[in-house]
Amino acid sequence: MPATGFWIRRIQWPMMELIKENRTRHYMAELQRAQSLQTNALVESQRKKLGKLLDHATRRVPAYTEFASEWETQRDQPERFLQRLPILRKSHFRQNADQYLAQHANPAKLIGNRTGGSTGEPTRFYLDRLAVERYEAARWLGLSWHGIQIGDPCVMIWGSPLELNQQQERRYRWKERWLKNRLILSAYELDREQLPTYLRLIQRFQPVYLYGYASALHSFAEMMLERGLSLGIRLKAVVSTAESLHAHQRQTIESAFEAPVINEYGARDGGMIAYQCPSGQMHIFSENCYLEVVDPLTVMPRLRYQLGDMIALSPQSCDCGINFPVLEKIDGREDDMFISTHGKIVHGHYFNHIIRGMDSFRTFQIVQHEPSRLSLKLVKDPDSYLPADESRLLAGIQAALGEVNVQVAYVDHIPPSASGKVRYAIRECPLTTAPRME
Repeated sequence: MPATGFWIRRIQWPMMELIKENRTRHYMAELQRAQSLQTNALVESQRKKLGKLLDHATRRVPAYTEFASEWETQRDQPERFLQRLPILRKSHFRQNADQYLAQHANPAKLIGNRTGGSTGEPTRFYLDRLAVERYEAARWLGLSWHGIQIGDPCVMIWGSPLELNQQQERRYRWKERWLKNRLILSAYELDREQLPTYLRLIQRFQPVYLYGYASALHSFAEMMLERGLSLGIRLKAVVSTAESLHAHQRQTIESAFEAPVINEYGARDGGMIAYQCPSGQMHIFSENCYLEVVDPLTVMPRLRYQLGDMIALSPQSCDCGINFPVLEKIDGREDDMFISTHGKIVHGHYFNHIIRGMDSFRTFQIVQHEPSRLSLKLVKDPDSYLPADESRLLAGIQAALGEVNVQVAYVDHIPPSASGKVRYAIRECPLTTAPRME
């Protein structure tokens, strides 16, 4: 919808900036300038912001005021002081959320939010406009690296809006469609019966890019390839978010939609953390985050907050011209880790590698209820299924986890959760610290 995009860029956004004092584009310009800074300048800028945040937290946030005197003696070493603070786990935050709300926070200006709860109980927290606008600025900057502009039409393969009644959902979808130029299609309702309808809606909307959960985009792509269907639209990109993006998923999505896949890394309770550049590297928005510091903002600081994601930083720079630090890999969530009967940690991706090496199965879901008790759902590929592959698969599972009991069930499909995400590896029992990973 070129006309809608033009209207959003040239009329709506300037009006928001004038009437509502929206500063998203201002913060985006700040990030654009920062991405060209040398590494030492970026480090110093981040260090100053960290110091400012720690000063605010120890003065005005009840959970951190007990550290005020210690902070006064370590102002010149903010990184060292940060490491002395306890890790903030989600369970503790949920039970003591009021202690993390800044004393000056205006209740009328708080923006309530919550995590999707895909790994357990949702975490509720507050943002302010500054946080929302900075997060959006980072996303638009990441998209701009790939030629995507504010207001460009987008189709989102997404979950249902949280906690909305029917009237609120209609208002939400109208706002997304006409104020943001986004068409939202339910990831939860995506199946083979709905596929032709979804394709027609996308073709009618003519998006510049698609945006959605990795698992939903992958399922969509698989169904298209199975039927030999094509979108018939030249997309600039397909943006994968909210879940770990595996190599086989990227390959399938790119093949079906004939467009490059861009990986976005963020979290509702962590903001926009990193974006993939045209050279394929994940660049960290270091002006907005620092290690476990969720955001450098002031309404609800959560210092050393544990997101539960397994990531690795890279010491290497990138040749794309963007000087933000590089995130080497994103290995999923701590909740995707399994515990063997010998006390060793096994990455949930292990099962993905086993099953992807067999043509018998289209997809799967494995759940560890207890260290020695698991359930496994499998979707057969009727054209290439071999009964012997089930034995091979179970042998592979036991090789990693030890003598475990696995209850196998064959199903037609793996349904997504209410949020629209599909989780392939789920651990329900406690994870005991182990000396090494498999």
